[in-house]
Order: sequence, then structure tokens, then C-alpha cells
Amino acid sequence: MADRHRKGSFKADIPSDAVEEALRSVERVTGHGTAADEAPAGGQASAEGDASIEVESGLPAEAGGELQSLQAQLELSQSIGRETQKKLEEAHDRWVRAVADLENYRKRAQRERDEVQKFGVEKLVKDLLPVLDNLDRALAAAAEDDPLVAGVKLVRSSFEQALARHGVKGFSAMGTTFDPARHEALMQVPAADAAPGTVVLEHARGFTLHERLIRPAMVGVAVAVPGAAPTAAGGADDT
Repeated sequence: MADRHRKGSFKADIPSDAVEEALRSVERVTGHGTAADEAPAGGQASAEGDASIEVESGLPAEAGGELQSLQAQLELSQSIGRETQKKLEEAHDRWVRAVADLENYRKRAQRERDEVQKFGVEKLVKDLLPVLDNLDRALAAAAEDDPLVAGVKLVRSSFEQALARHGVKGFSAMGTTFDPARHEALMQVPAADAAPGTVVLEHARGFTLHERLIRPAMVGVAVAVPGAAPTAAGGADDT
């Protein structure tokens, strides 16, 4: 017994019909499992296909919404850009006007400064002119052989040179036609040897400061001698 059978091994006699039945059962089970495995796989594929269809059918709606959003953002950006451009143009216009106003102010201030430099001494010069007038009258009244004449002439010349350095110039109106813009008529002088309107008497010279009249010449203007013109006219008529 111990020689014929190894330790741990056994032997059983199974009928052949039982073996065939077991094989058929295994085939049935195997076939059913394969169908079952294929059926869920097919169902899963169908589900995935449906999901894919749903996703694909949803893409156009999402893209349309995104496009509308982008268009709205673009319109908003353009509106903001137009407003910004308008504000920039207004700011530029204000800047240009401010620059122009500043330039005009600078020019006006420059003119005023120049005028102050040129005509700031006008009041002082007007106060000094009567002194020069008195020197002229003293020379006119003095005798030629008076020893003081030379000294007075020297003082008068120095005085005029000092005034000239500050732009003051004197002018005489004697023998010229009366000009109300430069002359002031103090009297009318009947004169047969001068045309009416001619300056035949000068009480005081006129003066300018940098070509601006600061005092007109005080003059007497010639007028026709009473009775002379009618007589001349009568003689002409008789002829």
C-alpha cells in the first residue's frame, strides 16, 4: 500500500458523463459572462457618445455667449477711449490757451517794463523843463557883451545834454505851420508878412521823451491883418 501510493496524493474515478456536463456548464457560464461584459461596454460607449453629442451641441451656445461678451467689452473700451480722447483734447485746448495767455502776459509785462524804463522819468523831466525855459529867457534878455552870457550858455548846454541822455529832446516851432498835435496856441498874432496859421511867436519850446510828446510848444499863430484882405480884394476887383 505504501509502495503503490505516495504520501499526500489521491486518486478518484469520475464518470465521463459528469465531466461532459461540467464542461457544458463552464461554456454556458463563459458565454453568458462574455455577453454580459460586452453589453455594459456597449452601453458605456453609447453613454459616452450621448455625452459627446451633448457637449458638441453645447459648444455653439457657449461660443456665442463669449462672442457677445467680447463685443460688449470692445464697445465699452471704445466708449472709454472716446471719452478719454475728448478729455485729452479739452485738456490740450486748455493748455494751449494757458500758454497763449502766459505769452500775452509776458509780452504785456515786457512792454510795461520797457515803458517804465523809458518814461519813468517823465514827471521829473516836466518839473525840470521850466528851469530850462528860464535859462532860454535869460539868454534872450541878456546883452551880447554881458560876461555872464557865456556861463549861462554853458549851463544850458550841459542841462540839455543831461536830458538828452535820458531821451529828452527839444524842438522849435518858429516858422512852421501850426500843428495842434505838437503846438499849443497861446495867442493870435496879426501878421502881414506871414501866412495865416504860421507860428510867428514862441513862448516856450516843445519837448519829447523817446519820441513821445511830453510838452507842446507854446506859440502864437499868425492871422490876417484886419482890413488888409478886403483892401487887397477890392483892388483885385477894380482891376
